[in-house]
Parts: sequence; structure tokens; C-alpha cells
Amino acid sequence: MENGQLEHLYYGKSIKYLDHYDRFIERSYRPVSVGEFTGDLIHSLESIKQEFPSSGSGDFREPAVEILQEDGSHVMEFRYSSFEVLAGKPYIPNLPATFCKDSQDAQTLRITLTDDLTGATAILTYTIFNNLPVIARSVSITNLGEDPIRVNRLMSASLDLPDSEFEIIQLSGAWGRERHLSRRPIRPGIQAIGSTRGISSHVHNPFLLLCRPGTQEHWGEAYAVNLVYSGNFLALAEVDAYSITRLQAGVHPDKFCWTLNPGECFYSPEAILVYSDRGFNGVSQAYHSLYNKHLIRGNWAELERPVLMNNWEGTYFDFTEQQILEIARQASELGIELMVLDDGWFGRRNDDTSSLGDWFVNPDKLPNGISYLAEQINRLGMKFGLWFEPEMVSPDSHIHRDHPEWVVGAPGRTRKQGRHQYVLDFSQPEVVNYLFDLMDEVLSSANIEYVKWDMNRCISEAYSSGLGSDRQGEFFHRYIMGVYALYDKLIAKHPKILFESCASGGGRFDPGMLYYAPQTWTSDNSEAIERLKIQYGTSMAYPLSTMGAHVSSIPNHQIGRTAPLQTRGHVAFFGVLGYELNPLQLTDSDRKIIKEQIQTYKRYRRLISKGTFYRLQSPFEGNEIAWMTVDDNADQALVGWYQVLSRPNEPYWRLRLTALCPEEIYYVEELNSYYSGSELMNVGLLLTPHPSDHQDFNIIEKWDFASRMFTLIKKSLK
Repeated sequence: MENGQLEHLYYGKSIKYLDHYDRFIERSYRPVSVGEFTGDLIHSLESIKQEFPSSGSGDFREPAVEILQEDGSHVMEFRYSSFEVLAGKPYIPNLPATFCKDSQDAQTLRITLTDDLTGATAILTYTIFNNLPVIARSVSITNLGEDPIRVNRLMSASLDLPDSEFEIIQLSGAWGRERHLSRRPIRPGIQAIGSTRGISSHVHNPFLLLCRPGTQEHWGEAYAVNLVYSGNFLALAEVDAYSITRLQAGVHPDKFCWTLNPGECFYSPEAILVYSDRGFNGVSQAYHSLYNKHLIRGNWAELERPVLMNNWEGTYFDFTEQQILEIARQASELGIELMVLDDGWFGRRNDDTSSLGDWFVNPDKLPNGISYLAEQINRLGMKFGLWFEPEMVSPDSHIHRDHPEWVVGAPGRTRKQGRHQYVLDFSQPEVVNYLFDLMDEVLSSANIEYVKWDMNRCISEAYSSGLGSDRQGEFFHRYIMGVYALYDKLIAKHPKILFESCASGGGRFDPGMLYYAPQTWTSDNSEAIERLKIQYGTSMAYPLSTMGAHVSSIPNHQIGRTAPLQTRGHVAFFGVLGYELNPLQLTDSDRKIIKEQIQTYKRYRRLISKGTFYRLQSPFEGNEIAWMTVDDNADQALVGWYQVLSRPNEPYWRLRLTALCPEEIYYVEELNSYYSGSELMNVGLLLTPHPSDHQDFNIIEKWDFASRMFTLIKKSLK
């Protein structure tokens, strides 16, 4: 814009640009708007699409930035100063973010804006990755003035779209039903989701999508944003009086205030924008590819994840050393590769009322210690892993007795418990360092190759005794940076450990966590039919390689449903497979089925984790659910199909596949039949019984919660 304000011109499908940017600009007289220039009734920030809208300067929509100055003013005018284009992608200090393995993988645009009165400088960063419809955006604010300033709001991305013909999709729910897909028409005003719980939360995921009406999995336009952050967040879409839609995401401004003294800088988390003209699958596949290649790091980024056995639902707190070893022995016979000892191995932990923080082996349960247990499990040919909940502390623990000032809580106020526990103040570096020493001693004492990092309550009474009264607005952000710092320290010391993050299930399933822990416990609800919705919704942004998916015992411990073992396996296949049960209680028939499941999963593990994933039929729209994953050359595919309830005398149903080579021939292993790719995509597989003796398959056994899996292999009939 003529006054140096950065104006947004276009974002969407690639176009051929003929150097006539004036064609993108829209201006008209708005009677009640505030003009930018004296005597000019046309130029007003309120009706201009902006790239970095500030508060208080004539734009009355939601701002991207709000800064309080020493004189009490919050008016800022960031104007264009300069730009530069860099090969690769710069590092964001102390925060998780996408990265480039090679400087040729991406290009980064950095635009510098300045506010002349305060000396504040904003740098807007845009990274474009090769061959992906993705823009990674972030903002930094540097105080180059002489007085302190306070950042009260800073959105990582702000995007003004030219109309409001959209529907909005969010991933929302609660404990046990995380990331359910919700879709509705967008309306004038503000539609927002967020979290002020200290975690990204079970209730809303830091993901928001705008799509054209009629957009479905395989076609239509969609614009999405996902925040690479694990703390309090805000994502919103605002439709103004002129049908402009403003999409924003960033740290939640509620209770946020960051003081910048002269010379100091604040970095926003990264926001990942994706555009697709190939429907929701196009959005998801862009996120999946980006996160698998440019967010998940370390040894486990490329390694196949082990099939694990977790003892939690099999024993809960009631176990002995001998019992765990017997579970491991029988698990190894089933083909399990990793034995995980969950909650209860430390302190005097026989229930959830004590010992969090006492990260010392419980000698009553493990008289020979962790090292002995790990050695014995390793001798069975299995890896060994442990559960921790480092961010929490029990009232009955040495940390709480010795360091009450390390517990989050407001002075003079009652500290409320959640799950019989308090939250440790990770905004204090000494707390992080102390927890590192405790965990490092345990992890260094044995061959521990996996850690499940849990976090079982939200943060209330948010106050840090380590911060002054004028800095309490920094607590939530400093807390999550402390979590990231502990992860960094542990990964640096123990780079071969596979970390799996957990927050009472799926309460912190976000891109920020994936930077440190390449897989996440998707939900505490392991029931297969409920998991269809949870995993379907999660896949909107997150790849299968990140979803911990377990087969648990029946009746299910969360909702009491009894689903067939085959179906439980078929659901868990589309994630990182594990088992959450006691193998000592299995029948011979169950053992045989589980052995076959594990063999099949290992055979297709690479295809599942690295293939291109397609959602075919939604659990939010019908009784049948289907999805598939295809390798890069469409040589091989794996299809999962699920029926919730059996129905009498039902119509004929066909499952149409996608992303196959139309002229090629595919062998469907489970049906012992050959099909052309075009037949599978346009006619599909018949999914209802047929009376003809010549019918080559009869898929559905007539029960509730049925499932089938189909393996497709490209074949030559010559």
C-alpha cells in the first residue's frame, strides 16, 4: 500500500502472473471507514486485505499484533522496510519448527517491517517447500527502541481471503473422543477455537480448515492452518462486513503478555498453511509429507516403529517383576518387538495418589531393579521401555516436600488437584534441570529404548513463583518452552530412544510434540469403533506414522463394547501398532489371530507409515468407513473397510478405490482375484452378499463391528 502497509494480494491455486499487480487491488469509498490519508476517502485499512494487521490504526478486525507501550498506547504502525530471499530455512530459537535437510529443499522470504515511533521491528518469515502446497509462516518482534514494550498479541499467520463462500472444519471433542470432525457454514463475525489449558488440549486441536461448499475428500478447494505449538493457542476465522474472511492462528492472547526490553526479541511459533484444490485428502497428504520429511527428526524419522506391548490395561498398578517378565515372554512369542512398563514402577506407586516425582525404582515390585528387567527382556529379543510423567508431582513425593515453590499455584490460593496431582513449574529452568537429572539417571542405568511421556492434567491457578508480578503473562509460554527444553536435553543425551508423547491420551497431539516425539498416544480410548472417528479426524493433519494405535482387551475398558479381535487389529493397523492387554489371559485362538496380525503388519509396515493415505468413507457420515494407503508408484495398496452395525436385507454397496493405475492389473490377495485399476476405481469392490454361485467373493460376515482388509499388488498377466 502507498503508506508502507503490507497488503495481501492473492493466495490459492498457482496462476500465471503478468506483472500487473494493480488488478489484484480492490478499493472503494466506505462512508464510515477511517482514512489513511488526509482528504482521501478511498484508502482505509478496514477494507483492505492486509498481511500483518496491527491494532488501533483504523482496522477494527482482529489484529495480528498488539503491543502496549510505556505511555499506555497500543497503537502501532508497522511499515515496510526491506526483504530478502534465502535458500533453505532459518532456525527458530527454542521452538519446534519444520526444517530443511538440504538448503535446496526450500526457499524463505523474510520481510522486515518497522514502527518508527517505538523502534519495534517485525520480521515476517515465509518458507516455501519444493513440490508441496505448503507455506510455513512465523513472526519475530525485536525491540530496537529505548523503552520496554509489551507484546500482548502476536499471531503466527494472518491471511485475508477475498470472499466468505466457505465452510469451516475443526477437530474438536473431549477426553476419549478427541479430534472429531466438525463442519458448518461460516457466518459473519468471529468463529474461533483455542485452548487456555496450558496444552493444545483434547477439546480443540490447533488446526482449522476453510473449504468451499461441496468440497469433499477427493475434490474441491480448501485452505488449512496448523500451529506447530503445544501450549495455549487461538485459531479463528472472521468474516467482515464486506465478506472478507480473515484466517489467523497463534499463541492465545488470553493471559499472555511478553515484555521486551531494548534489544530483546520474541519469536512466534510456526504456522503451516496448506492450500488444496484436490479436496481434504490433498490437504492431509501435504501435511503428512511435510511432517514425515521436515518435522519429525532423529533416528526414528526413517526407522520402522516397533510393535509394542504395554502392560497398563493388562495389569494397571498391580504387577510384580515376575509377572512382567512372563508377559514379555509370551509377548515375544507373538512377535512383539517392544515391552513397555507403564505407570507404577517407581516410588511407592500402588495407585494414582502418590509418588509422581519420585523417579526411583519401587523395590517391592522390582527387587532386582530396572537394569535386570531390561536385560531379561532384551534376552527375549525385545526392546524395553518405560512410562514417565515428568511434568507432574504428587503431594506425597520428595519434590513436593522439599520444593513447594516448584509447584504451579497462585499465592494465598488453594492449589486444586487434578488426578490427585499438581503441575510442576517448567517455566523455572532449575525445575527442568532437576527433572533431567532424575530421568537421566534412570535412562542411563539400563538399556531403555522407548519412553512414554505422559501429562495427565491441565494447568489451573497459573502462577510461577520464579517470575515477577510483571512477568506472569509469560508463564504459559515459558512453561511449554520448558517442556521443549527437557525433551531437547534428553534427546541430546539419549538420541536412540523412541519418545511417544501422551497427555491423558490425545490432549497434546500437535505438530510441536512431533518435533520431539515422533509418535503420540492418539487417545486413551482404545476401543476400535470409537477409534475409527478419532483416527479419521486425526489423519486430517497428522500422518499414520505418528498415531499410536493399540489392540486392547474386551469388554473394552473405556466404554464396555465388545468388538471382534479381527476388527480391533484392522483399525490399529492404520497407525503404529501395539497391544494393550495381558497375553496371559488370551485363548489359543486369540494367540493365533494376534500372531497373524503382527506378521501382516510387519509385512506392510513401511507402506502404512510412508505410503500416501486416502480417506474413502467417513465415520461421521455413514455406517461404513474406509481408507487406504498406496505406495509412490501405485504398485501396492492396503485398504481398510469397517461396518459399524449390521443391517437386515440391506442394499448393495460397493467400495470405490482411488490413486491406482487405471490400465494396470491388481491382484487382491484376500479375494484371490484380479481387477483392473479402472475397475477398482470406477466399479469398486462389492461389499454385500450375492446369491450367485459365480460370485468370486462374499465379503461380509453378518455381525456388528465387522471389518475387512484388502491387499492390492500390481501384477502382470503376461
